[in-house]
Amino acid sequence: QVQLVESGRGVVQPGGSLRLSCAASGSIDSINVMGWYRQAPGKERELVATITSIGITNYGDSVKGRFTISRDNAKNTVTLQMNSLKPEDTGVYYCYYYWTRTFWGQGTQVIVSS
Repeated sequence: QVQLVESGRGVVQPGGSLRLSCAASGSIDSINVMGWYRQAPGKERELVATITSIGITNYGDSVKGRFTISRDNAKNTVTLQMNSLKPEDTGVYYCYYYWTRTFWGQGTQVIVSS
């Protein structure tokens, strides 16, 4: 089992920034993928960004150029820096872990509103 604990929820104005972090614990594989998905009200969960244990990143089209994902393998943490936030970035952000098994965090709320 892998446990994921997210932090960094908040309300921010359009154009603002917010940082989310996720700490993994438990049976961590030396090779894995961690990242973030989000779900807006009434919509399906969608990819935000992922990063492999060797630093290969993948971003959803709607966040490219605005969000940056990074990780610290020694601490088993992944961070999402979100800049130039838009109202459509509002949603619940879920931390994600995958390597033969998939685990999800409980989710953290992000609201972008003036």
